[in-house]
Formats: sequence, structure tokens, C-alpha cells
Amino acid sequence: MSYLAERREEEKERRRLEIIEAAELLYAEKGWDAVTMDQVARTARLSRALLYVYFRDKEDLLFAITSRALEELRQRFERAIAGQALGIDQMTAIGRAYVLFQQEKPFQFDACSRYHAHHAHEGQENELACAAQGDGLIAVMIGVLQRGIADGSIRADIGDPVKVCVMLWAFSHGLIQIATNKSVEIARQGVSAGTLMEDGQAMLRYLLAVK
Repeated sequence: MSYLAERREEEKERRRLEIIEAAELLYAEKGWDAVTMDQVARTARLSRALLYVYFRDKEDLLFAITSRALEELRQRFERAIAGQALGIDQMTAIGRAYVLFQQEKPFQFDACSRYHAHHAHEGQENELACAAQGDGLIAVMIGVLQRGIADGSIRADIGDPVKVCVMLWAFSHGLIQIATNKSVEIARQGVSAGTLMEDGQAMLRYLLAVK
């Protein structure tokens, strides 16, 4: 690649990142439903026409935001397990990291929730990037599960590691959503959001751990 071609690619990637960061700023302030492509263009200081050169529509832009969110979540998982020796403790650390992710970056958690709820398309670039990042998250969890089985801290009879990790992800994500979005409703039942998440994670640990 020539020097000029390399500079053009660097400029293109820089502009793309500026658009995503502008959209993330608006997302955090307004919520995704209130964000418009015109607002993103103005915040990123570029024309609406140029915005559509980089992202075909608002959904495509959301996929790009979600891909970054999933990448950050994977990095949080990796940092969380680094300080734990046993597989069961690493899995517990992942659960706590997921809760903290929602608390610290609620708009990114919301982006992930929207991605999980959408029906897969033929596969545009940014949507495929989300799928790849999701695969990376599952891979981290599978590694922890296998490590726990090997070190004797996680039951060896839990079944297919991939299926188990998908179920753990679904359970944890749903638990966080309910605790966050339905705190008033569950409080009427005498359950606090914080207690629900703590006890939910404790139950997962109980189910996985060697007795």
C-alpha cells in the first residue's frame, strides 16, 4: 500500500471512530430511540451525506456501537479472571464484571440488549463484527468453564460447555435487565435489585460448583 493510500485509510478510520464516538455521546445523553442521524452528523461535525458514506442507516451505526461495547465487555471479563486462580472463582468474577459493566456503561449494556433482541440479517460488516465479538465473549467463558472442570472447582457433568455458557450469559443478562428495569415491581415483592443480582450470581455458583 502506498503512503497516500495508507494515509487515506487512516483518515477514513479516524472519521469513522469520530462518528461512533459522537453517536455514543448522544446515546448516553438521550437514549438510542431519541438519537437521529442528523444529530450524529452535527455532533461529529460533518454532513449528513458523508455520514451515510460510513453507515448505511441508524441500525448499522448501532451495530458499530454494539461491537465496541462487546469488545469492552470481553476485556472486562479477561481482566476480572486474571486475579482468580480457580475456574469457579473466575466465573463468579465474570458475573460481577457484567453487573459492573451495566452500572458504569448503561448505554452500552442497552446496545447489547438491542443486539440480542434483533433478528439476524444477511450479515453486514458491522453486524458480523458484533457476532465475532459475541463469539469472543463466549470463548472466554468456555475457557473458564473448562479450566474449572480441570482444576476440580466446577462440576464435570454439567454438559456441553458451549450450551452451558450460552445459558449462563442469557441468565445473567436477563437478571441484570430485570433488576435494572423492574426494580419497583420486584421491590413490591420485598426483593431489592441489589439482592436479586447478588443472590442470582450465588445461585449460579451453587449450580456450577463441585459440592
